[in-house]
Amino acid sequence: MKISSYNEYSTLKSMVVGDATHANWPINDPVFNTEAERTLWKETPVPSGPVPQWIIDEANQDLQTLADTLTAHGVEVVRPEPFNFQVHDGLYNYCPRDRLLVHGSIVVDPAMMYPCRDMELQCYHDILQAADQVITMPRAAGMVLDAANILRVTQHKWLFLESASGNRAAYEWLCNQFPDVDIELCNFYAGVHIDSTIVALNADQFVVNGSRLDSNRKDLPRHLKGKEIFFVDQVVAQGFYQYPYASKWIGLNMLSIDPQTVIVDAKQEAMIQALEQGMGMTVIPLELRHSRTLGGGFHCVTLDLHREP
Repeated sequence: MKISSYNEYSTLKSMVVGDATHANWPINDPVFNTEAERTLWKETPVPSGPVPQWIIDEANQDLQTLADTLTAHGVEVVRPEPFNFQVHDGLYNYCPRDRLLVHGSIVVDPAMMYPCRDMELQCYHDILQAADQVITMPRAAGMVLDAANILRVTQHKWLFLESASGNRAAYEWLCNQFPDVDIELCNFYAGVHIDSTIVALNADQFVVNGSRLDSNRKDLPRHLKGKEIFFVDQVVAQGFYQYPYASKWIGLNMLSIDPQTVIVDAKQEAMIQALEQGMGMTVIPLELRHSRTLGGGFHCVTLDLHREP
């Protein structure tokens, strides 16, 4: 296994695809419980305990279709090692993007927002062993970071979203760990991860959530200045079961296989047409039926291991 990835769009050679088996809503995680109390969604209660098996089964069917699609495009697919999150009161392996941050051959183990997600690390032994270096963010040091708060624009330019899942202390720690990377601090969304707001198609083209960033470009990150920006003002809202762990903007979450090819939620027909006709992309439409229920789109449920330089 080779670990070598510096951005979100170079040609994929190998990638983790998540797994929904034994998915669970934690009961005893203190931060998870606090976040549940703060939710703006009041129409249905926050669920807890094992995710219904039919949701797990359908999610795994969709993940397998994604894995098969990647394999057909020459990508080696790695799946997380099994773990029973329901027995151990954890979360899931559905979103590997959250768990590890890859910079070249270095893997960062962040101090995640939900402490129970530390247990997911043991599902990635092969990746940790293959890395040239594993850097562990100190726990109990006031730092909070989900790896999905980072968008790797280039080898030397990142965006860091300061939000509930990534705080200023973690940003400063990353700056100290990677002095060769210009990490731009962003504050355009207070929710959680960056990949429902900005997605990199390639080095020159980016998709941006027009409800969170103004199309007049005044609040556009400096790392995106001079780039071709496709502002998305509306998406087709996915359905969900009982409670939405992701907003409708999970429909913007997409995955670049190479600089010309992107996997997009099949329901986003207008966005697909704009990507194909307006930005010259080849679009592969796929489905994640439980992206809102489980809180993860195509970028979330994958993790780059090796992309060509």
